[in-house]
Amino acid sequence: MAIDRHDKREVLEEAEANAIGTEYLRSDLLPAASASALKVLLNSYLDQRILFYSQQDREMVKENYHLTNELQSKLWNEILPIVRSQPNPMMALIVSGMNDVINSQGYTQAAWWNRIPFAAWALMGGIALCANLLVGFGARDFSHNIALFMIFPFVISVSFFLIADIDSPRGGVIKINPRNLIQLKNTLSHSEGSSNTKLKIQ
Repeated sequence: MAIDRHDKREVLEEAEANAIGTEYLRSDLLPAASASALKVLLNSYLDQRILFYSQQDREMVKENYHLTNELQSKLWNEILPIVRSQPNPMMALIVSGMNDVINSQGYTQAAWWNRIPFAAWALMGGIALCANLLVGFGARDFSHNIALFMIFPFVISVSFFLIADIDSPRGGVIKINPRNLIQLKNTLSHSEGSSNTKLKIQ
């Protein structure tokens, strides 16, 4: 259950990077001024999405959520006047790409909220307790085999730790690394640097 959720979060991180990267490329279909403004907003939005995956306190999480929503509104409002004035297939691509950007964030947020329910934890805890009690009642010569007797509780504890760690995407040892988003950021930064160099040469 926890591993499936972890894998899904990784897949959604990749989908988010693809959606943002695609919309960044499609922004060139807009007039130059709008394309430039949209790219700036997408870069800022990308920074917030990378920050989303970092370890933060509750206040930082709330601020990131607020800034993300604010940037989504700005992104949508940036393309809306042009799309309304030029309803053609190219503008439809821009709208479709922006929908993917916004929807992918929603899917990611839902996956991070989707945690192992309390009832499942209670059931696993009950099973672990019963199993340990059975081992204890069945133990023989406890004083001479205390190390062997402690193996089963130790294994159960480690298993619970790993499950809880995997189910906590923002904290713990095992985290979701936004490698696709970071790679996209590096690619866009390199692309912008190359474009600025060409402009200076010209």
